[in-house]
Order: sequence, then structure tokens, then C-alpha cells
Amino acid sequence: MSEFSFDIVSKVDRQSLADAVNQAQREIATRFDFKNSKSSIELAELTITIIADDDMKLRNVTDILQNKCVKRGVSLKALKFEKAEQASGGTLRQIVTCAQGIEKDHAKKIVEAIKSAKIKVSTQIQDDQIRVAGKAKDDLQKAITLVKGMPLEFPVQFVNYR
Repeated sequence: MSEFSFDIVSKVDRQSLADAVNQAQREIATRFDFKNSKSSIELAELTITIIADDDMKLRNVTDILQNKCVKRGVSLKALKFEKAEQASGGTLRQIVTCAQGIEKDHAKKIVEAIKSAKIKVSTQIQDDQIRVAGKAKDDLQKAITLVKGMPLEFPVQFVNYR
């Protein structure tokens, strides 16, 4: 009898994120309330930098970004908004980082939950992902359902299902 497995990962699709930021940039450029504003949004690797004139514009830019991310399928749980800080020219700067991978302590909680549910699967933490293996596809489905139901602060995807 063969063994089946899948990986639990936490990744952001870079292209979808780039598309969301580009759409947000376009909307900011065309909106009347941002006319003559220094507000901008930039993406470098997995870090988004938001520049805004004041708190209200910062909130508006953040809302625009979040809406575009949702439409592109980028989970808002993956976005970590740092505290806004003063920037040059009297503007505000906010850095938004995109989480990639599952941190060790979060991975341990997921593995613990699967073990305590007594599902007949084995789990293994591999770097920033978790491999789940079992003899029955039904057991893997139970593990997926369990993890999907967990109140996690980060998005998870199930990949490499074999």
C-alpha cells in the first residue's frame, strides 16, 4: 500500500501581490482625493512601502491596497502592517511585510493539533513548511480540514498532494 502526502505552506503569490500593488498605484493616481498628494505605494521583493500625507490618506491607501489584495486572492493574514512613522517632507511611512513560510513555533502548534486529534498521519517540520504523510487519503483530508479550521494568524496552503 502506497503512502500519500502533502505539504502545508504559507506563501504569497508574488505576481498576484505585484498586480494588487500596481492596481492600487493606478487607483491612487486617478482618485480626486489624492490630487496633489505625496501618497504612494511601492513594492520591493515582499515589502510594501506606503507613503501618505496624513493619517486619513494612510488609511485610504491601506484600504485600497487591502481591497486589491482581496480581489487578487492575496490573503490579508499574510500582510503584517508595521507602525506608521514620520518620513521626510511631513509625510507618514508605513512598511508592510508579506509573511513567507511558517515560523517554527507556529509549525509546532499545527503539528501538536494534528497529533492530539489522533489522525493516522505522520508530520514532519521541514524548514518553513510541514510535510504530512499517511496511508489513507481520508486521513490526509481530515488533517487538511483540521488545519483549515484552526484560528491561525497566517494563511496556509496545501501543496504537493501525492
